[in-house]
Amino acid sequence: MAESKTPATPLPAATIVLLRDDPEEGLETFMVVRHHQIDFASGALVFPGGKIDEQDADPELAAYCDGADADPVMRAMQIGAIREAFEESGVLLARPAGSDALVDSERLVTLETYRTTLHSGAVALKDFLQQENLRLACDRLVHFAHWVTPDMMPKRFDTHFFIARAPEDHVLLHDGHESVDSVWIRPQQVLDDAAAGHRTVIFPTLRNVEKLADSDSVDAAIEAARAHPIVTVIPWTEKRDDGVWLRIPVEAGYRISEERMPARG
Repeated sequence: MAESKTPATPLPAATIVLLRDDPEEGLETFMVVRHHQIDFASGALVFPGGKIDEQDADPELAAYCDGADADPVMRAMQIGAIREAFEESGVLLARPAGSDALVDSERLVTLETYRTTLHSGAVALKDFLQQENLRLACDRLVHFAHWVTPDMMPKRFDTHFFIARAPEDHVLLHDGHESVDSVWIRPQQVLDDAAAGHRTVIFPTLRNVEKLADSDSVDAAIEAARAHPIVTVIPWTEKRDDGVWLRIPVEAGYRISEERMPARG
């Protein structure tokens, strides 16, 4: 009898769903296209995000955060989400110390080089915040979802999703490394493009885009996220007479809780 393989340990990760209200298009979300050489979701349209760094869990960073979660694990997720958004998209949810306002576009230009040095590890996040006298605006994040990659996958992630209103004067742009394209897009357009085969959108992203599509404004999306309890989603498969189905908990509140998987050729 073949020995059963021990499931891979999920890597902690954070994803940030940046939203804006477009006067003509309505609610839009910022998404990036993953580089085709990335080993997870290559070529797919996704929300910005990535693995949590060891430094994101540095307890000393709590002193540089506004409204951070008291739980160290969730605080690391919030910090990682903000860091990843800056590195990958150029948006920085941070305030000059002593100010209620986020950094403006002029200040953001002076911080652009940090996107590369933070990503490479040449500069530590704490040093960046100290040098630039900044505080992370964790209070701008709203917990939106929690997904864990199924046991049978060789590479797994334990991902927390956060939504936030994007600062109006920040120009968001993909980094050109992990992501090779970016777009502000209506949630329904993502769903339509995926259904038509024009874009590759993985199952967790589709489900969360559907949830966004149920709101017609940033305020409505944030209110809905705050009103609905977070249910951890670990998809599983179920064999039936008509094929194999991918399932998620009904109580997670998505439009669908099961989907038949394509037959393997």
